[in-house]
Amino acid sequence: MSSLEFEGKNVEKAVKNACGELNLASDQISYEILARGSSGIFGLTGAKKARIRVAVPDKTLQFGVDAEPEKCDAPVFGEKIKTEPSFSDSDSFDGLQRLGLEGNPLDLAQAVLRRIVGAITPDATISADQTNGRILLNVSGGNAGVLIGKKGQTLEAIQSLVDKIVNKHNNHPDKIRVQVDVEGYLATRKLNLEKLALRLADKAKRIRKPISLGQMNGYDRRIVHMALKDDIEVETKSRGEGYIRKLVIFPKKTGAHGQPAH
Repeated sequence: MSSLEFEGKNVEKAVKNACGELNLASDQISYEILARGSSGIFGLTGAKKARIRVAVPDKTLQFGVDAEPEKCDAPVFGEKIKTEPSFSDSDSFDGLQRLGLEGNPLDLAQAVLRRIVGAITPDATISADQTNGRILLNVSGGNAGVLIGKKGQTLEAIQSLVDKIVNKHNNHPDKIRVQVDVEGYLATRKLNLEKLALRLADKAKRIRKPISLGQMNGYDRRIVHMALKDDIEVETKSRGEGYIRKLVIFPKKTGAHGQPAH
C-alpha cells in the first residue's frame, strides 16, 4: 500500500483530482484530509489549497482501474484532521454564527482584525474598546510598517474592511464607527498633518497664491480642514471626485486695510 497527495481548491476538488490521476472511482479510494483549504481573508487574499493523502494499492499505481472520474462525488472515508471553524472560509460569512460573534460587534471587530493582521505579520497583539457607538482597535507589535503601508494606505484598507464586516452583521439600527490604529500611528499622523497645514497656510498667505496638498483621503482632509477652520485669512477646498481628492488652501482676498474681504 502506497500513498499520494493531491491538492484542489477545496476537498471535493482535491478528491476529483485524485480520481482523475489514479483513474479510480470515488468509492475505490480512501483519503486523509491534510488541509481543508481556505478562500483566504474573506476571499480577498491568502487563499490556501486543500490537500489530501490518498491510500493507493501498489497495483493501482502500476496498472490503473477503469473508472469515470467525472462521477466522483467526493465522499469522505478516513478523515482524521479536524479544523476549527473559521468565518473567513467562505464569502458568505456563515462561520460567524458558528463562532457566536455575529451579535457582538466588539468581539467580532477584534476577531476579524486579528485574522487579517495574523495573515500579514506574526507576533502582533490587539486591544479593543468601545465608547459612544465607536469601536477603537489598536495593534501593537509585529511589523507595524507593513500594516500601515505607504501614507497609511494599508491601514486604511484594513479599517475599511473591518468596518464593513462589523456593520454588515450589526443588529442595531445605528452604524458603528470602527477605527483601527497601529502603534499610535493615527495620533502621529494627525499631529504632522496639522503642522503641515499651518505651515502651508502661512505660505499661501505670504505668496497670495493657492497651495495644493496633493491627493488625500477623507480622514486626512478632515484633519487639515479642522486645523485651519478658525484661520480667517484662508479657506480650504477639496477638488476632484471620489474618496481620494486634492485639498487646496486658498488665501482670502484682503480689503484696503489688509483684512480679509467679506
